Amino acid sequence: MRFKVEKDYYNVEIEKKRSNHNTYIRVTKDLTIKVTTNLFTSTHYIEKLLNENYSKIIKMIDQQKLKKANNTGFYYLGKKYDIVYLDTKDIDFVENKVFLPKDFDIYNWYKKQAKNLFQEHLTKNYTNFSKKIPLPSLRIRKMTSRWGVCNIKTHIITINLELIKRDTKYLDYVIIHELSHLVYPDHSSNFWHLVEENMPDYKKYREEMKGF
Repeated sequence: MRFKVEKDYYNVEIEKKRSNHNTYIRVTKDLTIKVTTNLFTSTHYIEKLLNENYSKIIKMIDQQKLKKANNTGFYYLGKKYDIVYLDTKDIDFVENKVFLPKDFDIYNWYKKQAKNLFQEHLTKNYTNFSKKIPLPSLRIRKMTSRWGVCNIKTHIITINLELIKRDTKYLDYVIIHELSHLVYPDHSSNFWHLVEENMPDYKKYREEMKGF
């Protein structure tokens, strides 16, 4: 099935499962409109649902396009750089360009930069946190679906390495979010009040991060 959105047509992938009681629509990274629904849902009903959610689908497509743009190229601390490969051993930044060795390991370089920076921001936010909580340990790893994870039993906070690409205000938001879980393990209203208490602009940052 194909579905026209504004001037373009998008593939619609339908996944039917007997166990599904509801119908869900999402747009994947490759801009496929994926519909997950019950085994007995008719094609006519799916077409009707797509039309009823037309404006939401536009928003989801735009968000995926923004994510792709924000993840193409070399980003570091919120700034995008054009990559220039040279016969050199060191990395060098000049205005909007980054000069890299041809065999440069970007992942390991990001991880090395993140180690001290993330710990510095964790310490700063922990020191200024409005509640008394245990001092958490920090782990850094690349994650595909979360910006941060807090283990409330071991007091370990894991931060997504991808945040090294973004402005540090987003790193601070994720740290505040995870520190707040050491007080409230759920996402109750009390939890969000605590996040806001420590970061009044968190809603703005949270919304902006949907584009990453």
